[in-house]
Amino acid sequence: MVLARRDLIARGLTAATAVGLSRSAAAAPAPGTGPGQATTSRGAGAMELALLADAPSTSTGLAISRSGRVFVMMPRFNAKVPITVGEVAPDGSVRPYPSKAANRPDPKNPQASLLHVPNGVFDRDDTLWLLDAGLPEGKGPPVPGGAKLVQLDLAENRIRRVVPLEPGITPSSSLNDLRVDIRDGRAFAYITDQGQGEEGAILAVDLNDGRVVRRLQGHASTKSQKNLVKFVEHRPVMLRPETGPEKPVQGGANGIALSPDGRRLYYAPLIGRRLYAVDTASLLDPNASDAEVAAGVEDLGEKGMTGGLTTDAMDRVYLTLQEQNAVARRHPDGRIEVIASDERLIWADTFWITPDRWLYVTAAQVNRRPEYNGGADLQRPPYAILRVRIDADPAG
Repeated sequence: MVLARRDLIARGLTAATAVGLSRSAAAAPAPGTGPGQATTSRGAGAMELALLADAPSTSTGLAISRSGRVFVMMPRFNAKVPITVGEVAPDGSVRPYPSKAANRPDPKNPQASLLHVPNGVFDRDDTLWLLDAGLPEGKGPPVPGGAKLVQLDLAENRIRRVVPLEPGITPSSSLNDLRVDIRDGRAFAYITDQGQGEEGAILAVDLNDGRVVRRLQGHASTKSQKNLVKFVEHRPVMLRPETGPEKPVQGGANGIALSPDGRRLYYAPLIGRRLYAVDTASLLDPNASDAEVAAGVEDLGEKGMTGGLTTDAMDRVYLTLQEQNAVARRHPDGRIEVIASDERLIWADTFWITPDRWLYVTAAQVNRRPEYNGGADLQRPPYAILRVRIDADPAG
């Protein structure tokens, strides 16, 4: 059932126990489907409209606290974006978070202001972490000192800690997505660097001492794949300036997800159809060479054109199928099933799984931005956040 236009999702978010999935929604995948093959024996399930976020700019990132607080991230694709992080109110309005002042980009004081936040996540202690790429104008070299992780205190709505990422970035970096793993005495963060051209990379961060390591730069798994074009809303996504020829979109390492035990990192380029994995231990191992880390990368096969990724407690990887306005998941044995689709899911971007087994995803409308449409802004706010029931808990 589709919810009313401004109906907030908090009704289900506060449940402490998981809600069972109906037999029809949890139907087993068809027999005979092997690794890399999609389940086709049943149609994709319907999605609910959970929330319409009246955000002032392209709403890509999403993070939901256990108490039901909803946060969206709006990358500064250009300097005109008024805020880069906001909290969504019950009526769908979006207010700057943690404050208007913190959202005011200040290149002279980059550690104290949010410059360009594409994504954020909650850790197991329900602490919000934001990824700041340090790009107040959306492109060019990151502002010195601007690339960082920001830990927020939700009780006091203030910045608690800043972890600089300067040692792991390059002049062409464009940090994109984040996972934080704090448990059993370890505290790590993993970040994708999409890059501003063909090259991407993975950053691994030891949150205990702040050490940052850049890995897999130049590796095929983090590069934008050549001769590929993404189609969204039945149209090729190309950079279309107001004057001059159109150009293909490029994008390296983009979506990222962690296995439930935190020992395996899944990732994929924005422009690329294959899913990859690497052991997290190798990323931060000071004795492991770049070549040794690269040798441990697994090519997990075809997965479609995706943006964000996530995992559940059964180690299934969820895929934003941007070309099909759909959501799929990859099983550990390699089978892929499409579990939901919706015409409103335009440029499916960021997932979030709540403890009551709802899978949320943002419809970011990135393909409708001016840079892809000859300067015309075809976005239609408010931005939809849709959801579908699943049969598993979050991975973390």
